[in-house]
Amino acid sequence: MEADELLLRVAGGDQRAFEDLYTLVSGPVFGLVKRVVRDPAQSEEVAQEVLLELWRSAGRFDPGRGSALAWVLTLAHRRAVDRVRSARAAVDREQREALRAQAPAFDQVAEEVEAGLEREWVRRCLNRLTALQRQSVTLAYYDGYTYREVAERLSLPLGTVKTRMRDGLTRLRDCLGGAA
Repeated sequence: MEADELLLRVAGGDQRAFEDLYTLVSGPVFGLVKRVVRDPAQSEEVAQEVLLELWRSAGRFDPGRGSALAWVLTLAHRRAVDRVRSARAAVDREQREALRAQAPAFDQVAEEVEAGLEREWVRRCLNRLTALQRQSVTLAYYDGYTYREVAERLSLPLGTVKTRMRDGLTRLRDCLGGAA
C-alpha cells in the first residue's frame, strides 16, 4: 500500500495503517532530521515528535497538493529546523547572559576615584579633630578596638574615652555634612 492511501486511512483513525505508514516513513524522516539537527539523540527525539504529529494531524493532508511522503518530510524538515533554531537561540541567550555576568555592574574607575575622594575628605576631617579625639576615633574605627580597649591602651578612664569619641564623631559628622 502506498503512503498516500495509508495516510488517508490514518486520518480516519486506522491504527494498523499508522503502523504500516510508520514503518514506511520512519527511516526517511529520521535521515532527514539527522542531516538537519546533526545530534543523534536530538534527531531521534525530533523524529518521534514528527511521527506523533503525523498521527494527530493526518487529517490535514491534502493529496491534491502533493504526495504523502513529501508532506511527511516537509513536517520533519520544519520540526528539525525549529529544533536547531531553538537550540541556537538557547546558546545565544546563555552567551549573552554570560557576557552580562562578566561585565561589571558599575563603572570601576569612577568607583575608585570616588572612593579616593571620600578617603581624602575623611582624612581632612580627621585632621580637624583634636589630637586626643583623632587618636581615640582612629583606634576604635580604623584599628577595631572597643571603647574599653581604647581606654586601656591610652590609660584613660572609660568615661573620658567615650566623651572624646562622642565629641570627635560629632565634629566628623558636621565636617562631612551629616554623611557620617
